[in-house]
Amino acid sequence: MARVKRGTKRRARRKKYLKRTKGFFLTKSKLYQSAQEAANRADRYAKRDRRVKKREYRRLWIQRIGAAARLNGTTYGQLIHGLKAAGVELDRKVLADIAVKDAAGFAALADKAKTAAAKK
Repeated sequence: MARVKRGTKRRARRKKYLKRTKGFFLTKSKLYQSAQEAANRADRYAKRDRRVKKREYRRLWIQRIGAAARLNGTTYGQLIHGLKAAGVELDRKVLADIAVKDAAGFAALADKAKTAAAKK
């Protein structure tokens, strides 16, 4: 069987990894094996952190809603319960945005939630 040296294929693969790791620290951007390990690790972290980002944003929204709810004399849990009882279907992202940008509108929602929770 003929010997295969893989000249251009090997160079292309190495160039691909080195291009991906451009700007990494020290040997992670210069040496092929270090670059390959760094790129693979970066991919793993990127996949993981796309999930973590969703968690962190939800936590932020809940904190903002809770703070605004306390300013209006209720707790986060009571507010969410009251909004569900009132039939208001706003997600936490929108509620947090209203809490930050429109305090009067959020106060109206909080009053609506309080009355709906009291009726139930």
